[in-house]
Amino acid sequence: MRKDVADGVRDILPAMIAGAPIALLYGALAVGKGMTPVETSLSSLLIFAGGAQFAALELWRSPPPVLALAFSTLLINARHILMGASLKPKLGQFSPLQRMFGVFFMADENWAMSERRAAARALTPVYYLAMGVVFWANWGLWTTLGAIGGAFLGDPRRIGADFAFTALFVGLVAGFWKGRSTAVTVAASAIASAAAYRAFGPPWHVAAGALCGVGAASLYAMRGKG
Repeated sequence: MRKDVADGVRDILPAMIAGAPIALLYGALAVGKGMTPVETSLSSLLIFAGGAQFAALELWRSPPPVLALAFSTLLINARHILMGASLKPKLGQFSPLQRMFGVFFMADENWAMSERRAAARALTPVYYLAMGVVFWANWGLWTTLGAIGGAFLGDPRRIGADFAFTALFVGLVAGFWKGRSTAVTVAASAIASAAAYRAFGPPWHVAAGALCGVGAASLYAMRGKG
C-alpha cells in the first residue's frame, strides 16, 4: 500500500508542477472578475475542472449567465465520459464506493497516468486515489495563493507558464505512442479542434477534437479488421 501511494505521488508530481502556474493564474483572474479569495478557492476545490473554470471566467459577469455557464461546462467536460469509459475495464479492484468517489478526482493528467499504469500492472484504488487527492489539493492550494497574491505575482503568461500543460500533454501523448494508429487519431483530433476553434471559438473545439479523434480511431480499427 505504501509503495502504491509513493508511486502515485511520484507519477503525478510533474503534472502538479505544471499545474501550479496555471492555478495561480486562475486564482488571480477570478479575483479580478470580482470573486472573493474564499469563493475562488472553493471553485477549484468543488469544481476541479481547470478548462471549464477558465471558460466560466470568460463568460462571467453580473448577474452570471447560468445557462451559458452550465452548457459551456457540460461541453468541455464531456470528454470525461470517454475517459471514464476507457478506465472502466481497469477498475476491477475498486469497490462501487471507490469508483464513485474516485471519479470526482479524475482529471486529464491522472487519467493518463492511470492508463499508463494499467498497461503495465493492475490499477489499485490506493495508487489512483493517491494521485487524485494530491493533484486536487495542489490545484486548490495554488488557486488560493493566486487569489491572495496574484496582483503581486504578475501575469504568469509573460514567462510562458501557460504553456506548461501543453508541454505536459505532448509528453503524455508521446508516452502512449503506438505508431500509425496514434498518429491518425492525434492528427484528426488536432485538425478538427483547431478548425473548430478558429471557426466558432471555445468551448466547441473540445467536443470537435474529441469526436473526430474517436471517429478516426474507430475507422482505423475497422479498417485493420477488414
